Amino acid sequence: MQELLKKVSAISADVADAFEKLAINSLKDELLHLKTASQEANFWSDNMRAQQTMKRIADLGARVDPWINLEKSLHDIKELLDTEDSSLSSELTAQLNYSEKTFNELKAQLKFTGRYDDFDAIMSIHAGAGGTDAQDWAQMLMRMYIRWAERCHMSVTVIEESAGEEAGIKSVTLEVDGNFAYGKLKGEHGVHRLVRLSPFNSDNLRQTSFAKVEVSPKIDKPDLIAIDDKDLKIDVYRSGGHGGQSVNTTDSAVRITHLPTGIVVAIQNERSQLQNKETAMTILRSRLAQMRQEQHLENIAELKGPNEQAAWGNQIRSYVLHPYKQVKDIRTRHETSDADGVLDGNLDPFIDAYIKYSFGQE
Repeated sequence: MQELLKKVSAISADVADAFEKLAINSLKDELLHLKTASQEANFWSDNMRAQQTMKRIADLGARVDPWINLEKSLHDIKELLDTEDSSLSSELTAQLNYSEKTFNELKAQLKFTGRYDDFDAIMSIHAGAGGTDAQDWAQMLMRMYIRWAERCHMSVTVIEESAGEEAGIKSVTLEVDGNFAYGKLKGEHGVHRLVRLSPFNSDNLRQTSFAKVEVSPKIDKPDLIAIDDKDLKIDVYRSGGHGGQSVNTTDSAVRITHLPTGIVVAIQNERSQLQNKETAMTILRSRLAQMRQEQHLENIAELKGPNEQAAWGNQIRSYVLHPYKQVKDIRTRHETSDADGVLDGNLDPFIDAYIKYSFGQE
């Protein structure tokens, strides 16, 4: 029994340390506050705000509840051990082993301690050098990330998509919602290179294509990233609906230009102009937050515009499908010959390798 008591005390100490590093008690207080607010009579008078609050409650519950349950389980085990009832030894050993297994799974969250790691993510994919092949490559990447999100029980919403002339996509913007979505995806930010036999070339020649992936934390609260109105140029233009050219068109599309950095966000989701503007501002705040981290600046006014091109010399990862199969990350040196598996969403080994690599860079 003494050995069990010693073990449960050691695990409890590690759990307490994790509580502090992950600010679990602070998140618990926020969860209780939001649950109380959701019971107020006028809670649903602002439908959009209410939906955001309910989503936050669900996200916090998924984050906090497993830790609270683990803490309670360890406390109960310790109390029973203090009774020194030897008949409970085998049962408590099984409970403690299960609690230890749970903790080993939960402590993976300790890797995500960055400023925005627990935020949802905004991901944009842009076809680069390589013509039609590059547009097809951009669509392959979109499928890869959607499949990965499905494996991780995350949800993906297509915010904006521009189709290619012959195949694939010119660009797409996705919202990825789930625990530590940004913390897991931030290492995907950069240029991705594909080498394969081109399906769009009559001679079936080897082709190199590029696509640029941008990953930002979703900043939907204006107070987190303050933007001066005088730094914005807002244009409203006509958006097309389903049914072809000039069918169901409205003047609801919004294009916002952040003048100091040159960042342009255009949204035309066939919704109201106000909703499109709010979505565009969320994406703009998200990209500014990402740039602020990259440039190690606190003041938005000091940011410089992005200039990385989706072309030779800038890639972070290469995907080779011919004459052999290999996916290799240039930064971490992690590689695999299972290129088909990676393109089908098996990205976790690359994500884990980048997390380890980023800790070494800090």
